[in-house]
Amino acid sequence: MKEHKVYRVVGFDVVGPYTLRVVFDDGVERVIHFEKVLVGPIYGMLRDEDLFRQVEIDPETHTLVWPNGADFDPETLHDWPRYEATMRQMAKRWKKEMIADRQMA
Repeated sequence: MKEHKVYRVVGFDVVGPYTLRVVFDDGVERVIHFEKVLVGPIYGMLRDEDLFRQVEIDPETHTLVWPNGADFDPETLHDWPRYEATMRQMAKRWKKEMIADRQMA
């Protein structure tokens, strides 16, 4: 079983549309472009750039959170190169499900 590592987000900057530079407590920095994973009822709302820019660090969980309740596990952010493809696949599945739901309605 893979061990879940605990990281804390200690800083961030909005560096472009849907793009953040995220700094972790172990000194790692990641520039993450989120646009391809912003799908579904929670993450999809972050396509509104004004909402996306309202990101903050949650003082209890030490991860990025948005006013609509969207967040990402700090390990996912820290190890984004390992998780990005999976997140994109999940977003594609969510998009297909949303389309199917609309067609059934």
